[in-house]
Amino acid sequence: MFPSTVLKVGHGVRRYWDGPRAIATVISGNKTSQQVREQLKKEVAEMKSQLPGFRPGLVVLQVGDREDSNLYISMKLKAAAQIGLNAKHIRLPKTATEDEVLRNIAAVNENPEAHGLIVQLPLDSVHPIDTEKVTNAVTPEKDVDGLSSVNAGRLARGDLQDCFIPCTPNGCMKLIRQTGVSVAGRNAVVIGRSKIVGAPMHDLLLWNHATVTCCHSKTPDLAAHVGGADILVVGAGKAEMVKGDWIKEGAVVIDCGINYIPDSSRPGGKRVVGDVHYPSAKERAKYITPVPGGVGPMTVAMLMENTVKSAQRFLQNYRPGNWSISYKRVKSQKPQPSDAQISHSCPGKPIGQLAKEVGLFPKEVEPYGASRAKVRLDVLNRLNKQPDGKYVVVTGITPTPLGEGHSTVVLGLAQALGAHLNVSAFACVGQPSPPSSFGSRGGAVGGGYSQIIPIEEVCCSKPLGLSITGTYTFVHLFIKFQRICFQSYVKKVTEGFVTSLQKLDIVKSDPSTLTQEEIRRFYWSTFIVSFITIVSYVIVNVCGLQDRAFLENEIMAVLSLSTSPRDLQHRLAKMVVAASQSGELVTTEDLGVSAVLALLLNNALKPCLMQTLEGTPAFVHIAHDSPSVMADKIALKLVGSQGFVVSDTAHGADVGMERFFNITCRSSGLQPDVVVLVVTVRALKMHGGGPRIRAGFPLPLQYLQENLELLLKGCSHLKKQVDNAMSNGLPVVVAVNVFSSDTEAELELVCNQARQTGVFDAVKCTNWSHGGAGALALAQSVQKAAEMRRPFHFLYDLQMPVIDKIKKVAQSMYGAKDVEFSPKAKEKLELYIKQGFGSFPVCIAKTHLSLSNDPELKGVPVDFTLPITDVNANVGANFLCLLADMTPFARFFLLNYNFYVNNITGKGLP
Repeated sequence: MFPSTVLKVGHGVRRYWDGPRAIATVISGNKTSQQVREQLKKEVAEMKSQLPGFRPGLVVLQVGDREDSNLYISMKLKAAAQIGLNAKHIRLPKTATEDEVLRNIAAVNENPEAHGLIVQLPLDSVHPIDTEKVTNAVTPEKDVDGLSSVNAGRLARGDLQDCFIPCTPNGCMKLIRQTGVSVAGRNAVVIGRSKIVGAPMHDLLLWNHATVTCCHSKTPDLAAHVGGADILVVGAGKAEMVKGDWIKEGAVVIDCGINYIPDSSRPGGKRVVGDVHYPSAKERAKYITPVPGGVGPMTVAMLMENTVKSAQRFLQNYRPGNWSISYKRVKSQKPQPSDAQISHSCPGKPIGQLAKEVGLFPKEVEPYGASRAKVRLDVLNRLNKQPDGKYVVVTGITPTPLGEGHSTVVLGLAQALGAHLNVSAFACVGQPSPPSSFGSRGGAVGGGYSQIIPIEEVCCSKPLGLSITGTYTFVHLFIKFQRICFQSYVKKVTEGFVTSLQKLDIVKSDPSTLTQEEIRRFYWSTFIVSFITIVSYVIVNVCGLQDRAFLENEIMAVLSLSTSPRDLQHRLAKMVVAASQSGELVTTEDLGVSAVLALLLNNALKPCLMQTLEGTPAFVHIAHDSPSVMADKIALKLVGSQGFVVSDTAHGADVGMERFFNITCRSSGLQPDVVVLVVTVRALKMHGGGPRIRAGFPLPLQYLQENLELLLKGCSHLKKQVDNAMSNGLPVVVAVNVFSSDTEAELELVCNQARQTGVFDAVKCTNWSHGGAGALALAQSVQKAAEMRRPFHFLYDLQMPVIDKIKKVAQSMYGAKDVEFSPKAKEKLELYIKQGFGSFPVCIAKTHLSLSNDPELKGVPVDFTLPITDVNANVGANFLCLLADMTPFARFFLLNYNFYVNNITGKGLP
């Protein structure tokens, strides 16, 4: 006999030479598994590069403390660490019940950081546990062992790409492929029918086109079946049961058995053998796996492969913009039902489903019922490195008192992009206004077939908690805080306390040395004033008022402009709530209440997720003439680089859009890509000299009949607002919102007049009556316009003198000849400049019903002077608010407010 020699063939396969003929090729699972691990290591590194901080996660759940289970788990955890997985071992005691095991599985199922879950079998518990129930409790997407009924069923049907294949059979197939032997058309015999090896191995070979025979303990004449096998896979669990002379000459033999037999020559008195008698089998087989070192290492490698595959699927499903979203196509009816009837006829999908479709993790969503949910702000940390989508800003011309369907176009455009052009699209609208004038004006949440649903819940979406309930809680907690605040101040010295005393000309640092008079002065000049101020803010929100004066409320502005919880706290700390008796400004930080305010308002910073009629996602969030910065930022990350976020700005381009660009964009650091200017025939007729339009009254005939002459005169206002919309350098698309009374000649006239102004395009929109399909032309124009990269610039530089900034806005956006300051406004403006607020952007509060400060002046007013009657420094919001016009209620509020302040402090707010 010639000495035995090993020849390396490659790919983990070794051929033994024993004399003049080859007797077997050994398929090394150790080498093949190492190759698999190296490949997986590269794939994990690639995933981390795509999403920094991401790591595929594997959880091993064990019940009890079996020695063999501990050994297998340690091997799995070691392999996971080698390829870069984040592996976690959950060990439950032997006393764990079935309910405890199921609860732990449910928690892992919901954890987005865990992509694979293994329940180590057997379950070593003193209590009875249904193994089948436990394995089926693992969600199929994380069942990397492939043992659940769902994955088994998919494998049995041949859905190999849509399931996790059990690890041992999967490893066996990989070893068979290493031989180069084609499986298709071969006779394959599987010995064993267990759910872990035999049954799935049969299915796997079958769907790889082998002719498969499954043998088991009841199979007669087993040797005859084995003798006909080109490919033999043995997983019977009986030591060396298959003899070498049973095996067909040149067969591929895969031995899955792990058995212990006595061997006095070994240190432990036993050795590991397979289900095949290896010494005799290797003389007949062409390829054979050893035990140990064959299938065993491959089982662990396939477990790692399944986990990496699960993580890749997870990343694919949650990749920004890669949405698998279900949309609804609605059929419009004639006559068209009411908004409420339409809303009720089209129930939306569960909010959890929508959140998952747009790539939000379960832990990032806080459901409020079935139709709306808060989105946690830490989603931005996860998506920080992802590029933003396209940013579309929707504004309009100066509207009639009835509104021009501004928000309806926002939602219709988002529906057209998403449901009809298959582009990831998000709508962002401000919190809804209450119904006005007997419901004659919209509520900022769309209408017809372009609305947010369910309609009755939208008004509850004030994301607190600035709803009625939330505000009551705010008041209650703040009053309670006021009762204990002073006592805590006199017990503990803080920097804010000392600063507040110094502003009252009290040079003391020890609270115990304060006299009763000093305490009284401190109390009345700070806490009571701040109490009245904050309660006043709260009253505005309780009443739900949408008047201009209250939209400029600083808490609303701070919430709208904050870019993070830290930024919110910083802004609230700077907010001026009162003046001391010496005239110094008092901030919430001076009072030590900024942290409490941030705590109370932190939840309000989270945008509220809802959906449109057709299933497009929408954020309804607190507004300062536009949706919050946080809503836009999160939406821009979720849609991905090729997606679109359509963001609303209140009122006309001269007011809402100007503030959006020069205040909101400075705070957010975001740069829009396209401006959409909403126009209606009836509004242009009004600006052309049409009769007055009053909410709650029928429209005059001039608005219901064709009148091209009146319309052409009104187009001068359109040209002015186009100039305003183009003032920041962005492409402008005009959207003509069509009403049933509009004639084709009128619509064509408006589109032609708009195109002559140099806009990118002008299109007609019928989204109120046709949903997203009615805004399809607009969506296509917006897509094309977004491809034009034009330089964005602000209207003015922050370092310009304040008066020059005010004049720039008034003259460029409104067409004013000059600006006139009242003595009070001039005095306060000089004070704010001295206090260092001169570099703030400016926010001019004027009527939205005219380019001027007079709501009765329509068209393009000229040669008017804009009167500035008052100035306030919104230090927390970082802008100066200049009052050019006030509603009667606002005047009443301010009068009563100053009455209380004057009676308590003897000095009004600066």
